[in-house]
Amino acid sequence: MNLLTIVFSLILVVANPWIATSGAFAKAPALGIRIGRLQHGRYDAITDVSGVRVGNVTHIEGSGRLVAGVGPVRTGVTAIIPRTDVWERKVFAAAWPLNGNGEMTGTNWLNEAGALEEPILLTSTLSVGRVYDGVETWMIQQHPGVGISDDEPIPVVMEIADDYLNDQQGRHDTPADAVAALNAAVSGPVPQGNVGGGTGSVAFDFKGGIGTASRVLSTDDGGYTVGVLVNANAGSDADSLLIQGVPVGLELSKLKSVDPSSHSIDVVIATNAPLLHDQLEALCRRAALGLARDGHQSHIGSGDLFIAFSTANVVPHYPVERTYTATVMDVQHENPTFIATEDAAEEALVNALLAAQTMTGRDGHTVEALPHDKLLAILRKYGR
Repeated sequence: MNLLTIVFSLILVVANPWIATSGAFAKAPALGIRIGRLQHGRYDAITDVSGVRVGNVTHIEGSGRLVAGVGPVRTGVTAIIPRTDVWERKVFAAAWPLNGNGEMTGTNWLNEAGALEEPILLTSTLSVGRVYDGVETWMIQQHPGVGISDDEPIPVVMEIADDYLNDQQGRHDTPADAVAALNAAVSGPVPQGNVGGGTGSVAFDFKGGIGTASRVLSTDDGGYTVGVLVNANAGSDADSLLIQGVPVGLELSKLKSVDPSSHSIDVVIATNAPLLHDQLEALCRRAALGLARDGHQSHIGSGDLFIAFSTANVVPHYPVERTYTATVMDVQHENPTFIATEDAAEEALVNALLAAQTMTGRDGHTVEALPHDKLLAILRKYGR
């Protein structure tokens, strides 16, 4: 890391306290780790897409031996709301599984209609049903006619298996937690690491969790923003971890001692670029390329699940008119959004590792945080 990079990183941290070198707002750029050439948004987060809000409920309770159904508890719920009243003002969207050994509810209708009409929730595998129930409760609170004089929501709930650290059988993410996470959702800086749905996550044998990043296109390319949020519980081959193309996992292999069975990742992509369903599915596929740059490998045991939405247009709820007008980007101009998505996805996974803290869960299972000092020394060794 050269002197210019160090000075730039210090200026970045002072000017943006929510882009830090450690803690819940740790970001690759603050540590001098530059991914791609595009600039990130104000918060380097999915919330840089105007109107997008994120909320979390986190459970870190108990210690010692596992008592199935009781604890210890290392789990939580993360909620992403695309915009105010997405039920009445739907967004174009697409869902895509790189590998489908996981659950992402509500996507049959989402892909059929090409639009999203509910928030997106992230949770633990065995809590999917309870969180789904909570979303229904929240939607009824927002729209009392739901299921009576109005249509029925089909919530989107994504999951990861957090059984290495958490008492999954206890299904500790409740309907009330889903409601609380949705009510807590705000714009602005997004906490990362051991929060919400990422509380019990493990990635590349280090502590994983929630990570987020954004990219802003140049004015010539439309000035659009792409934001990505991941729940990183991935990396079945720990040695495969790459950062800026450097084999960090191999260099740090002596530090890693865990072998969790969960290797999934949830990826949420938001943009204000005017893209339709098929174009948003293309963003999902490009996000997978970004993860591949980090060394992510999709195995048959993985739930590698992607969802993308665009806030540029409004898809009306029960329109009176037979047609409505939407602005659509021509496919010949999509490439910059692909690059932005790949870069933001690559950094979001890195940010999850940078922000996560060492955690001890059930049966004394301990997962170490990625050591920043050793990471930076390795990057310097390879001239990064």
